[in-house]
Formats: sequence, C-alpha cells, structure tokens
Amino acid sequence: MHIRPYVESDEAAVIALWSRCGLLRPWNDPYKDIARKLRVQRELFLVGVQDGRIIGTAIAGYDGHRGWVNYLAVDPDFQRQGFGRELMFEEERRLRDLGCPKINVQIRRDNLAAIEFYRRIEFREDEVVSFGKRLEDDERDRVARPA
Repeated sequence: MHIRPYVESDEAAVIALWSRCGLLRPWNDPYKDIARKLRVQRELFLVGVQDGRIIGTAIAGYDGHRGWVNYLAVDPDFQRQGFGRELMFEEERRLRDLGCPKINVQIRRDNLAAIEFYRRIEFREDEVVSFGKRLEDDERDRVARPA
C-alpha cells in the first residue's frame, strides 16, 4: 500500500470507503467533514492506495496539546493485512514530527474489533469520560449529494 495525502479527486472513493466500513453517521456529513479537514492541517489527511484503488484513510489533527485520529478505515476486503497499522504509524510519525506528545482516539463502545486493534498497536484506555457538543447540525443542513 502506498500512503499519500488526500487530494480533492479522492472524495467519492473516500466516502464510498467510509460507507463500506460503517463509519458514516447521519449527524456527520462526510462532505462537510472532508471540507473542514482540508482547511486545517490537510497534510494529516492520508489515504492508502493499492493498485490505483483507495483502500484506507486516516485523518489526524494536532492542537498543540494532543493529537487526534479520526476516520481510520481499511476496506473490509483488505483488513487484517497490516494496512491500518501502517496508516496509524504514518500518522504517529507525522504527529511526532509536529511535537505531539500523545494521541487520542474515540471508539464507539460496541466496536470491539476497533478496540482490539488499538490495543494491539499499544493504545491504552484512558480513565476519562468523553463529552461532545455539536456546533453545527450536519443532519439538519444535509444537502442531497450524488450517490
């Protein structure tokens, strides 16, 4: 797998991958999420390509205190081959180069496969409660997009 930064022509393939991986939620418009990421640290939006096909993604960010990784996805046909690990290690390298001391991820409690994956790559559960507050209502503002 070749890892490279996201480019705008990747949009349809990336959203289709996220759909296949079960990452899409009504309250997160993937088109808006991509547009938002491209405005901030776009070099941390990575895609994994094999034989001309996008098979993986990872989006990282660093706020000067902690790094975060979102939308880690590997096409189900390519899972359990080390591609998720490669994407995470590349994001870790890039975050480390920015001076990031720690990476956080949020995982849905019922996503046991993801929890086990992160444990295997040496992430540990923090003793915290995660809170969130929507500042924009993507679900309400959703615009019809091509399938």
